[in-house]
Amino acid sequence: MNPFCQLLRARGSKPPVGTWIVSASPLVAEAVGHVGFDWGVLDMEHAPLDLMTLVHLLQAVGNTKMVPVVRLPWNDAVMVKRVLDAGAETLLFPFIQTPEEAARAVAATRYPPEGVRGLSAMGRASRYGTVPDYYRAANRAVGVIVQLETPQAIAQLERIAAVPGVDALFVGPADLSGAMGHVGQLTHPAVMALMGDAAQRARAVGKPIGSVGSTPEVVTRYRAAGYDFLAVASDLALLMRGATAAAQALRQGDGAPQVHTLAEGTQT
Repeated sequence: MNPFCQLLRARGSKPPVGTWIVSASPLVAEAVGHVGFDWGVLDMEHAPLDLMTLVHLLQAVGNTKMVPVVRLPWNDAVMVKRVLDAGAETLLFPFIQTPEEAARAVAATRYPPEGVRGLSAMGRASRYGTVPDYYRAANRAVGVIVQLETPQAIAQLERIAAVPGVDALFVGPADLSGAMGHVGQLTHPAVMALMGDAAQRARAVGKPIGSVGSTPEVVTRYRAAGYDFLAVASDLALLMRGATAAAQALRQGDGAPQVHTLAEGTQT
């Protein structure tokens, strides 16, 4: 079974908790994988991540207990093929609007006759040709999560969830806020209300649904709304918060902050 789907099946009353990896750094990804997150998104949509770096990230995270999920830059069959050949097992498809788009996403992840994924005998996914009966096993091992990011997509939630091969849904609050006319207001009452509605409808049809929040407090609100798996912030966001807090703490009580330059020494 797909490792992310195993996480969802074993979740019980506690949603699996993850984070976003946007640093494109294998070292940072590996470190984050050791802090206790259940899953992490290796983001190819917004992070400067190419295929070789993705391989390095998958290798790094493979040394941890954190299950990697690769967010694709787009619902593109060629990119899906290359990412799967690189060794990804669970894919997050951005901006799925219709059941037809969801069906195309699933088809791109499956070898014939179930789909249209191109065959490659020598790649990282098949352990360079050493996995017996890899083509048949691969169709059972892949995981597909589709991202709903507009009111129009959420309006079709039940039909998208019913597409064979869609394992889970994911609501993207940032783009949803923009599509609703509340750009950047991820916790706007209207946005939160629609997200809550999506969670309840997903539960009614028995399809796991997830999202991401900027802080633990926001994630707690999503959990209360009925979300089944959740991510908090990203590796860079968490790093920046920690670094900023440390810098501010060290400057407290010192009066005006000191600025050091090589040319002028210390200024106040």
